[in-house]
Amino acid sequence: MIIDVHAHWGPWFFSMDVGDLATNLAVMDRYGIDLAVVSATEAVIYDVTAGNRAMARTLERSERLLGYLTVNPRRLDDAERDLRELLPTGRFVGVKIHTDYADSPVTSPQTRAALELVAAHDLPALVHTWNATPLDLAQACVDIPTLRAIAGHMGANGWRHAIEAANAVDRLWLEPCFSHTEAGRFAAVAAAVDPRRLLFGTDATLIDPAAAYGAVLAADLDPELAERVAWRNAADLFRLDVTG
Repeated sequence: MIIDVHAHWGPWFFSMDVGDLATNLAVMDRYGIDLAVVSATEAVIYDVTAGNRAMARTLERSERLLGYLTVNPRRLDDAERDLRELLPTGRFVGVKIHTDYADSPVTSPQTRAALELVAAHDLPALVHTWNATPLDLAQACVDIPTLRAIAGHMGANGWRHAIEAANAVDRLWLEPCFSHTEAGRFAAVAAAVDPRRLLFGTDATLIDPAAAYGAVLAADLDPELAERVAWRNAADLFRLDVTG
């Protein structure tokens, strides 16, 4: 069993064939990914309202995809409406917040308000983190007692900060996808944090899952930890009724 906690559906603004549901499923089949939690690219980078609704329609077409409802911190009225209207479908299991595209850092008042909204709905939030921003996300978890958050990219080149962040609070998870390879990065993180805080994410279909696969395989995890990373921790976080 493999659960990818950081994936996307829909076309990007690059010249890439990544727009169709069939592409998602083909990529998942190629790498043995059973379930993927996806956000709509349209919602993340352009139109949050239209993108979330397109995501809802796509989720109806495949049981192998679960949804992140995208929240733009600068449009919380839209977020509240989308949560009210789309959560009852039962197909959304978390919220995606991309702080860079929304130009709203984790420390900004609007993103703190968005995270409080997410926590009130008892949903995990996948938040884009880079450099030292996992520390900001950890502080948000401290300040918002019910918040459960995933540090997307585990800080990217700031992964050392992600270690500190994950060790500061027990409601912060890390996933490894990154557009630049760095030898030993995931192995160092896995050796330094609570094994229950590690997830598997690929950034598909923007990035081929081979990058995240390689990072995890190179870490040479023991079988129990490998299972936690592959799916068990994600199943616990998203409260999924699945077995390996």
